[in-house]
Amino acid sequence: MGSRKCGSCLSSLLIPLALWSIIVNILLYFPNGQASYASSNKLTNYVWYFEGICFSGIMTVLSMIFSALGIAFSGYCLVISALGLLQGPYCRTLDGWEYAFEGTAGRFLTDSREWIQCLEPAHVVEWNIILFSILIALSGLQVIVCLIRVVIQLSKSLCGTYSVIIQPGII
Repeated sequence: MGSRKCGSCLSSLLIPLALWSIIVNILLYFPNGQASYASSNKLTNYVWYFEGICFSGIMTVLSMIFSALGIAFSGYCLVISALGLLQGPYCRTLDGWEYAFEGTAGRFLTDSREWIQCLEPAHVVEWNIILFSILIALSGLQVIVCLIRVVIQLSKSLCGTYSVIIQPGII
């Protein structure tokens, strides 16, 4: 009985996590709230993987039926978001549009003095750090929730705790 309540609770938790992943991924297309960078293709390349929209968002809602796929899709979002965070934003520097922090192995994340290299879009470094970090946290939670669901579903299958409805025969 307890695993049924827990499974139901976890299912209802996946929906808001998926919706927040979709919203946060959409926000990544609008650095500093401006649409001009998306339309001119001046965004971090990992934004275009749609990790929060498709894989950690829509597919996780569907994965309530396929929890094992939910682990893979949320894991994809987690990995791609971590790569996007470590690579840093695509921004305009004194040398033109580039990945100003590529090759720094993420050291720029702890040294905010380096962030001034990105001249445009305004506050793009903070924008990417915050939103990719949120996607990492959300997809990490989704991996844990889906993993728990798989364990519960396996234990129900293997231990025979799925309820079977037996209808009495009509005489």
